[in-house]
This record gives sequence, structure tokens and C-alpha cells, in this order.
Amino acid sequence: MAGDRWRLSVAADRCVGSGVCAASAPHRFFVEDGLARPEHEVVDAEDELIDVAESCPMEAVFVRVEGSGELLTPPE
Repeated sequence: MAGDRWRLSVAADRCVGSGVCAASAPHRFFVEDGLARPEHEVVDAEDELIDVAESCPMEAVFVRVEGSGELLTPPE
């Protein structure tokens, strides 16, 4: 995974602004106007981000491989 880059996104139509992602990874997510948002869309790959996305109660946090667009989580 060293050198890999991931793309983070939050689906506005699913997000309820619970703040679980921001509380779990405040260096990666924040809540503004009732919706979670990534601090940066493209980041270095970190296993923690999979855990954060999987903890979202609405499955609104998406992690994809930058370049290929492969969806890592949530499952489709």
C-alpha cells in the first residue's frame, strides 16, 4: 500500500451529519452545514480510512483507489 493514493468522498444524499467520521479521523474529515466532508479528496492510503468509512451509519463515506476508481468501501 506504500505509495498508493485514495480518493475520499461523502455522498450528500446519504450523509446525515452524524460526525462519526470527523470524530474518528479529524485530520481527514469535518462537518459543515450538517454534512461531512473530506479535508482533502486525494490522500495517502491509510487502513484507518477503511475503518472510518465502514463506521459511517449511513454508508455515505466512499474510499476509492485514485486513478483506477476501484471502490474499496462501502460495498455496493
